[in-house]
Order: sequence, then C-alpha cells, then structure tokens
Amino acid sequence: MSKLDAIIEEFQDLEARDRLELLLDFAEKLAELSAAYQAERDAGLHRVPECMTPTFLWVECISGRVSIHAYVAPEAPTVKGFVSILVEAFNGTMSDEVVSAPADLLHRLGLAELLGMNRLRGLNAVQQRLKNEIGKASVLAVKG
Repeated sequence: MSKLDAIIEEFQDLEARDRLELLLDFAEKLAELSAAYQAERDAGLHRVPECMTPTFLWVECISGRVSIHAYVAPEAPTVKGFVSILVEAFNGTMSDEVVSAPADLLHRLGLAELLGMNRLRGLNAVQQRLKNEIGKASVLAVKG
C-alpha cells in the first residue's frame, strides 16, 4: 500500500467533522520552510498563482525520487493541510507515483463536499502544479 493510499484510507474511515480535524492535524505537520528557499518565496518565485492563498512549491526529481518543499501562509490551515498531505504522500517516492495520482484526490479524501468551490479549484491547482513540476524535473533529469 502506498503512503497516499494509507492517507486516503485514514480519511475515508472518519466522519466529516473528524476529516476536517485530521486535515488541520496535517497542517501542523508541514515543515517550516528552510532558509535556502525563503528568499525565493519572498521574491514570489515558485508560487502557485491559481491558489488564492500564498502557496509555494519547490519540486526536484533526483534519480527518479521526488523531493518536495512547500510553504503555505499560516492563515490558511485547510490549504496547508492539503499541501502537507501531498508532501507526506509523495516526498521520497518515485516520480511516476506522483504523476499517476488520482485527479479526484479531494473527493477520495472526503474533503470535496466540505470545502468551497474556490478552495477546491485552488487545491486542485496545487496538485496539478506538483504533477507538472515532476514532469519538468523528470525531463530535465533525462536531458542532464
């Protein structure tokens, strides 16, 4: 079972209110952004513009393994929780696992019906950005 499958299963076993609590628990797990990335964040680099909440992703693919660093503004715990889920599920995995992740992840987590349409659009954009960055990183790794 993949890390993502285990997380999905954990969410599916809960009632709606408890799913939101678990999402907030994930928000607290998102690591602080290291100093190496803070200047780039402050310069507006790596932002996911489709997300209304200031959200930044740094994605590398080294020997086919994914490395993700992320920052989400602290005043947006639901976005931070979802990004934390992505980081926990995919950090250290093979790039094809990220690319093949279900597009309906928010539905599978049971969060789609709990969040507003704008939030869903933003979170879906974050997941799509992660997939796109993996695709770019994989191409660069092959060319390099």
